[in-house]
Amino acid sequence: MENILVSISCITYNHEKFIADAIDSFLMQETNFKFEILIHDDASTDRTVDIIREYEKKYPDLIKTIYQTENQYSKGVDVLQLNNERAKGKYLAICEGDDFWTKSNKLQKQVDYMEKHPECSLCVNAGNLVSASERKLISQSRPSNKNKIFTVAETIEGGGGLFLTNSMLCLTKFVQNRPNFIENAPVGDYPLAINLALLGTVYYIDEFMSAYRVGDSSSWTARNLSSIDKKIRHFNEIAEMLDEINQYTNFQYNNVITRTKNRNQFSLLLEQRRYKEVRIEEFKDIYLELGYKSRIIIFMGQYYPCILRFMISAKKKLTR
Repeated sequence: MENILVSISCITYNHEKFIADAIDSFLMQETNFKFEILIHDDASTDRTVDIIREYEKKYPDLIKTIYQTENQYSKGVDVLQLNNERAKGKYLAICEGDDFWTKSNKLQKQVDYMEKHPECSLCVNAGNLVSASERKLISQSRPSNKNKIFTVAETIEGGGGLFLTNSMLCLTKFVQNRPNFIENAPVGDYPLAINLALLGTVYYIDEFMSAYRVGDSSSWTARNLSSIDKKIRHFNEIAEMLDEINQYTNFQYNNVITRTKNRNQFSLLLEQRRYKEVRIEEFKDIYLELGYKSRIIIFMGQYYPCILRFMISAKKKLTR
């Protein structure tokens, strides 16, 4: 019997520049328990498979692979769930092939907490957002400036960007058996976090232990949010998912779900510069939360759009 406590789930596609960083960050984990590394390659067309095979030869007892000959994502297959279903560990850690971990004690810290707190269904941590090629710090993901338990409402309202996916350690049984609102969702991490919050507690460790790459042309964001039309379609699908969660929870979180849908719609209207529409009563509370500068821009856009366009154009010229 293997007695594996943690399964690391890594899906990858055309990550030849990044996959070594991901695998190295798994291998550097210092733990007092056994873990396995599950890698699913979705028929990469670059050297990703060759690199994975090199690691697999060195660590055959740790690394367990699936090499697809045809791309499954393009067929509508949830490749992350496909990989997760073979996990043997009590806990599941998620990290895609273009991301990586930065601390050798990441898994140990998270497991220690979850073992002491069996009510915890998801443990997350702070992380850095870095440039794809140079790994330069761009911004940070730090949902709290101290360790904290996040409520269901906070998890819903925080959106998909509240927790970095590669910071997640959760109970495997809750991932392998999941409700329909996850099956039907356009994304995996956001509804997963909500479901885990419904099933237990979500604990955040205020320590930077993960790195998430941005700016990679093959990333999910680049493929799915690269235009306003794609963003509109995406947030419409998120709204449908939230409606499904609302029914699933017997409308227990109706207020926060309504507020979250309105906030998403508000941000889309702002991006499209539809300033008159953001001033309607439905978005009043969200509008009042904005800073003075943002409200001035909306006011100018509604009543003096030509002047606002001139000001934006002039600013761009000055910053070149």
